[in-house]
This record gives sequence, structure tokens and C-alpha cells, in this order.
Amino acid sequence: MASEKVDESLEGVKMSFTEVEQQKEVDAIPGVTQGDGIDEEQIALFRKFETADPEFHRKMTKVLTRKVDFHLMPMIALMFMLNFLDRNNLSQARLGTLEEDLGMTGTDFNLATSILFVGYLLMQLPSNLLLTRVRPSIYLGAAMTIWGTISAAQAATHDFTSIVLCRFFLGLAEAPFFPGAMLLMSSWYTRPELALRIAWFYCGHSFANAFGGLLGAGVLANLSGAHGISGWRWLFIIEGTLTVGSAICSTFILPDFPGTTRWLSTEERAYAQWRLVKEVGEADAPGASTIKEGVMLALRDPRLYLFTLLQHASLLTQTFQYFFPTILQTLGYGNIQTLLLTAPVWAFTFFSSLIVTYTSGRFKDRSIHIICLILISCAGNIIAVATLNTAGRFFALFLLPLGALPAYQILLAWVANSFPRPLVKRSVVISFANMIGNTANIYGTYMYPAVDGPRYLVGGAATAGVALLVVLLTLIARFELQRQNKKLAQREEFESNGNPTQSGDPEQAGAAPVGFRYTL
Repeated sequence: MASEKVDESLEGVKMSFTEVEQQKEVDAIPGVTQGDGIDEEQIALFRKFETADPEFHRKMTKVLTRKVDFHLMPMIALMFMLNFLDRNNLSQARLGTLEEDLGMTGTDFNLATSILFVGYLLMQLPSNLLLTRVRPSIYLGAAMTIWGTISAAQAATHDFTSIVLCRFFLGLAEAPFFPGAMLLMSSWYTRPELALRIAWFYCGHSFANAFGGLLGAGVLANLSGAHGISGWRWLFIIEGTLTVGSAICSTFILPDFPGTTRWLSTEERAYAQWRLVKEVGEADAPGASTIKEGVMLALRDPRLYLFTLLQHASLLTQTFQYFFPTILQTLGYGNIQTLLLTAPVWAFTFFSSLIVTYTSGRFKDRSIHIICLILISCAGNIIAVATLNTAGRFFALFLLPLGALPAYQILLAWVANSFPRPLVKRSVVISFANMIGNTANIYGTYMYPAVDGPRYLVGGAATAGVALLVVLLTLIARFELQRQNKKLAQREEFESNGNPTQSGDPEQAGAAPVGFRYTL
């Protein structure tokens, strides 16, 4: 009898020991108990996930990502397509009677194009900070409704001043979407998953260029003068109406953050958070840091300025797209044929993007992919300014987006991956880099004045030079992250020998979990 009591006592000790070990496993993940939105029920689920077998994780990951992909990716890609359509439809309207009807001359078109980005930049940072405190599904849907309304209102303009004012406010309204979409995706997907999702997100961009050309061709060919309204006015009305209708749907379809999305079960919400905690060491909770703390963490990080300059240069290599129909028209085709010819270029770019972003995620590489792709774009610029041969220039116009756009997509994933947590810091980094990066679109729109056609020597040569700058900055970023990875390895070796964490550690005294390395 005494022996049985001893056994029971020992069994109790064993159970207590097991619970302690499980608690240690959970507590070993920084930020689990400290982050806002992580309650006792979720901590219990985290313990379950820590001890689960690989088959459980495979099934849960498959179910979760399938649900999130279904709700997030088609809707966010459609929103991006309409975002870019409404931003870029001025270049298609130009092939109609826009300039004649509004009395635009000289560089008026360039000003009307660039003024959008002044408004766009002003709203970037405050908008993304606000997004960490409100439901993304409502916030992004509301922003989309406003910009769709303004886009349609451009049809009512009757002079140059009114179109410039509309474009400025269109930029203000569009500003929340792109950095907000990037922040939302990076809050759901792990680093290997994110690059491919950004490619799917960017399919909206490629479809906007392809579909926009087809839609523009159809509207200008068939609706010019219908009911006494010019074709370019119909273009703004149709695209703005499509945007407002899609915005209403988005508020019911888009997810919020992992801890607050209502159409996931409690276990799925906890697992969505646990995956990211396991990867980067902190829960992606909106209230984990104050806005002031997030801003200061970002501004004190030197890598912010390196990646901002890199994003700025990368965007500058893409300014050709705002004049793509105009450049393509130098091949000698009519307005409608020119718009139709844009479709295969962007369709090919889209499918190529899926391939290279998949390999980027598969092999966990960012920098080498960016360098190879941007050199393709550089070659396209050189060919475009070196020859007036129709076949040669059309080939060059394939190379321009084929290199520049996928490189930028991979760069966006690299930025989000390099500043994983906390959420507010990542929000600041994404919006700051996008804000300063997009200043390239203000002056970049003047790189292709009409008087430089058909060769556009200055714009093409300058863009080729900037592409080489992107290569240089990418190499610098790679070497810097390699240096950070070495410091992480040294810290782990130091701590594995029983030494306490160094308070002056560059990675914030052990904030990164064991085994974490930056993607190069």
C-alpha cells in the first residue's frame, strides 16, 4: 500500500514536470505572454501546437493557408488591379481627346501624372499607423470607395486645373491601399510563403496594364461620342464605378489581423499567430507596441534607410509604365492597335513573375533574383534607345517590365522579411519606404517628354543607369544582412555556453528566436 502511494506521488511529480517543460517551451518563444491579444486559452493552444506531430502541422497549415488565400488573395489582387487602373488610366485617356478637350499643352500631362504622387506620399505613414488600430477590412474598403468616387469624378472635369485637383485627391485616397495590403499580407504569411503571395498580389498590376489596354481600346473605339460624352470620360466613369462596387464587396471578404478575424475558429486564429511567433519570436499583435515606440524603433534602424533608397531606385526603373502606350505607339501603330499590343506584354510579365517569385521563396533568396531581373530591364532600356527597328524595340518593350516588376515584387517581400516584428515597426518601415520610394514617380514622370520621341534617349539611358544602381544597393543590403546573421550566430554560440544574454546585443538582447536568420 505504501508502495502504491509512493508511485502515485511520483506520478504527480512526473505530470508536474511535464507541464513545466511544456510551459518552458511556450515561454521560450518571446512575446507569447507579453503581447496584447494573447489570452490564457491561446497560450494553452500554443502548448498544444508546440508538442504536436509534423502531420498535425502539415494539415493545419494547409487548412489555414487555403482559407486565408481564398479570402485574401483574389480580393486583394482585384483591389490592386483597380487601384492601378484608376491611377494609370490617364495614359490611356491621353490616346483619346483628353488633352484637346482640357486644353493641355507642353508638360501639362506630366504634371497631371506626377501630382497624384504628391497626395499619395502625404498619406502613406499616417494611414499605415492608423491601420494597426482599426479593422483592415473596413479601412481598406472605405479608402477604395473614396478613390473610386474621385476616379469617376474625373469625367466631369473641363479644364487643366480641375483634372490636376482630382488627381491630387485621388493620390490621397489611394495612399492607404498599397502599404496597407503589404502590411496585411505580412501579418498572415511566413517568410517562405510571402514572396509567392506578393506575386499573386501583383498579378493585379499586370492585369491592370493588360486589361486596361483592352478596356481602353474598347471604350475609345465604341463609346466615343455616345450620349454626347467623349470616350475618355466614359473610361473614367466605367473604371470608377467598377472600383466602388468592388470596394463594397471587399469589406465582407477581406480578413483582419490573425487574432481578430471572425471567420476563423479559435484554434485557427491561435495557429495563425503561433506560426509567426515560432518564426520570428513575437506575436503580431496590434497593441504590442505604441505608435511612438514603433516609429522610434524604425527610425533608429539604419537598414530602413538602405532599403528605402533601394525601393526608391527600383521604382524609378518602372516609371516607363506610365508612358508605356505612348512609347509603344512609336512603333507606328494606331491608337487602338497600340492599346491592344500592351496586353501580351503584361500577360507575359505576369506569368514570368509567378515563376521567379516561386523560385525566390523556394530557395530562400532575394538579392540574386533581384540582381538578375534588374539586369534584364537594363538590357531592355539599352536596346530601346539603341535601335528604331520595330521588331527590336518591341522585344525591348517586353524586357522592360519583365525585369523591373518581378524584381520589385521580390524586393517588397525582402523589406517585410527584414523587419519582422513588432507590427507597428513593420508598419512604419513599409509605409516609410513606400512613401520615400514613390517620390521617384514625381520626377520620374518627366523622364519621357513627348519631344524626346521616338527614341526617348534621355529617359531610357537614365533608367538603365538607375538599374545598375539597384544592383549596387542590392549587394550592399545582402552584405549587411550577412553581417547581421553572423552576429546572431555569435550570440547563439555565446548563450549556448551558459552565458547571459548581452544587453548591448544588436538584435535587441535576444529578441530574435534561436535559429532565426535574415533572408539574403
